[in-house]
Amino acid sequence: MKIVETIAEVRKEVKEWRKQGLSVGLVPTMGFLHEGHQSLIERASRENDRVVVSDFVNPVQFGPGEDLASYPRDLARDAAVCEAAGADLIFHPSPEEMYFPDFSTYVNMESLSEELCGKTRPTHFRGVCTVVSKLFHITAPDRAYFGQKDAQQLAIIKRMARDLNFDIEIVGCPIVREADGLAKSSRNTYLSPEERQAALVLSQAVALGQSMAEQGEKDAEKIVSAMKELIAKEPMARIDYVQAVDGVSMSPVREMKAPVLVAMAVYIGKTRLIDNFIYEG
Repeated sequence: MKIVETIAEVRKEVKEWRKQGLSVGLVPTMGFLHEGHQSLIERASRENDRVVVSDFVNPVQFGPGEDLASYPRDLARDAAVCEAAGADLIFHPSPEEMYFPDFSTYVNMESLSEELCGKTRPTHFRGVCTVVSKLFHITAPDRAYFGQKDAQQLAIIKRMARDLNFDIEIVGCPIVREADGLAKSSRNTYLSPEERQAALVLSQAVALGQSMAEQGEKDAEKIVSAMKELIAKEPMARIDYVQAVDGVSMSPVREMKAPVLVAMAVYIGKTRLIDNFIYEG
């Protein structure tokens, strides 16, 4: 497995693979990999001849006051995870390699980015779409893999690939959870032991919402209200949002008519965590 830092090196490797008729999978990450990322890499390895993992903390998707400077980084640890999972190449660029000093071209998504995380992080998805578009151009993959935990991001990337005619299959992969239910996240490392225990309220709320939907509750607001009430009982939790939206358009819904995404962002102490479930009917 190779680790490269420049766009030219990535393109050289991919061109050699293409000459051999090999397929390429891409797993975009911001590093500090966990079992969720590992599952994406393993699936990409099963479904492609070669796998590129990008390991890049993308500055343009962080807003003012967010955790860009403190976001965890550990390339040596990431490399071990990538190699064990079957990756062939890690692309680990600097911000200067990805963005010229006078960089001024962004990819902006309308409508799908207006709800959920887009309400409180208004520039976030512009940064996500921009960096993912660049990675698609740089690595020219056949398939790209994203986790369902970031469900809004996955929907936005699928729409972007369609709208901009990227000849790439976008593959969504299931949420990977800890044994006690907490969704895997690089930001879980921010949590103190007490906060880590309190964070279980997110997966508990997901389980409650899923149960209500599966038992036939069709009123989306009743499900959301019940989830909010459960989260509110945890003193360390502060809700950013809990919302039910159409699973494709990301527009708010009142009725649980599949597919519906029920998603949340909750602060546990200073750490913002997300979780969700999709009701398929």
